[in-house]
Amino acid sequence: MRLTRRLLARGVSVVSLIRNPEQAGDLRALGAHPIVCDLERATAAQVEEAVTGSDAVVFAAGAGPGSGAERKLTVDRDGAIKLLAASASADVSRYVMVSAMGAEDPPDRDDVFSVYLRAKAEADAAVESSDRAWTIVRPGRLTDGPGSGRVRIASHAFEGEVPREDLAAVLDALLAESRAARMILYVNAGERTVEEALAACLTARAS
Repeated sequence: MRLTRRLLARGVSVVSLIRNPEQAGDLRALGAHPIVCDLERATAAQVEEAVTGSDAVVFAAGAGPGSGAERKLTVDRDGAIKLLAASASADVSRYVMVSAMGAEDPPDRDDVFSVYLRAKAEADAAVESSDRAWTIVRPGRLTDGPGSGRVRIASHAFEGEVPREDLAAVLDALLAESRAARMILYVNAGERTVEEALAACLTARAS
């Protein structure tokens, strides 16, 4: 929802894939076009149809808190890979993946959070090996407080947390920045504006 508001504010048309039909009204009220498409149950053809005509796809789904290890695999891993395959079939070149800090070196324990990080790591690996113009975003702990508009973006992992609003601002900026393709970026709260933080990261990559 936060990313949708930002995209619509700059005139971008947004198609929102949702599991719960009850969310459709809120999205329509914003000006988005909701499509009920449960990534766990939808066929490859159904997902492809939903994203056909898009310029970019953002995977921001998740099994959510309270879900078990099995759904970390079916949503956070398999859902991302299914959406990636649909993007390729529909010739959507840009794919932005919301992953998680810790996916760079996931633990091998059996607790749910460890399974979650391994699911993210496996999905990220599929994205990296694809031919899409991908960007993987690995934020720290997400918070629900107001955004500050200031973040730190790096090409290596670092501890921290970030408001969801500020993460949405980073995703919005990435969708408008083709130079961020084929990058893994770590995001947390910081001192720079989103534009400054992203520009610094892109400059460091080019040097």
